[in-house]
Amino acid sequence: MEIPQEADDYIRESIDHSVGLTISTDALLSKLRAVEASQFHLRRQYLSLQSKLKEKDETIERSRAEASMNAVALKKFVEENQKLAMECSNLLAARKEWEKECSLYDHDREVLMDFANEADERAKEVEVWSRDLEEEKKILEEELHSYKCRSLQLVGESTNDTEEHHLLNSLFTTMFGMDDILPIAHNFLEAHTGVEACNKLLTLWTSLSPLTQKVIALAAKVENLEKDKDHITINLRKAEDEVNALFEENNALNEVNKRLMRKCYSGGTASAKQKKKCSPKMSSPVEKKIDSSEVNMLRQPLSPLQSNCI
Repeated sequence: MEIPQEADDYIRESIDHSVGLTISTDALLSKLRAVEASQFHLRRQYLSLQSKLKEKDETIERSRAEASMNAVALKKFVEENQKLAMECSNLLAARKEWEKECSLYDHDREVLMDFANEADERAKEVEVWSRDLEEEKKILEEELHSYKCRSLQLVGESTNDTEEHHLLNSLFTTMFGMDDILPIAHNFLEAHTGVEACNKLLTLWTSLSPLTQKVIALAAKVENLEKDKDHITINLRKAEDEVNALFEENNALNEVNKRLMRKCYSGGTASAKQKKKCSPKMSSPVEKKIDSSEVNMLRQPLSPLQSNCI
């Protein structure tokens, strides 16, 4: 194996230097040139490495800037994700609230429809009842008029005729019955003791003729019919007022039903828009329910008809 010339020269010069022999000028010059060439080469490498290091530093700075920008972007992305998650949770909560509102609207609509149907039925019943009361009032007025005519005829006619007395007794007995005449007449006189004529008749009760007692019973019957007429008139007016009130309530319920239907429709479209705009939750308007028992409590009961007996 052959050793290169440069290596051979280096070995030889090293041996000479170690032995203490002088080194030739050519060797020194060659070493100097080699050192200068090596220094020049090293300087070039140094400059090249310095430029590369500068490029690497710039690359590192750019990477750091990009990393910081990426970190900021990542932070913003995380914040946006958190905001979107909160918005999604809010939208889910709003959706549940709107579903609950819609169920309440449906329930209220069904209740209002049932109440409206019930109000219509009651209005029809009240109308029928009003017609019946009107017919009964007409019948009682006719009977009262006939009783008044009979009473005037009986009072105005002479009581001396025996046959006429017999006919009147038969008529009153047929109308009242034997057992009802005395209690009715006596109770009537006791109830009107403030009237002078009634007080005198009450003191002469035991000596009154049967015909007179029957006439007094007829007057009591007429008075009861007058009271029944007044009660029927009052009941008829109350029935008419109740019919009008039910009609107004029915109209109000129809308006409320229409508003609820519009709100249900607008609530569905508003919930779709709210998912895009993420608007705040609205308060529920479905907090006012109609209680038919409260409406019934506001109505006054009809006056009951009194018995014909005192």
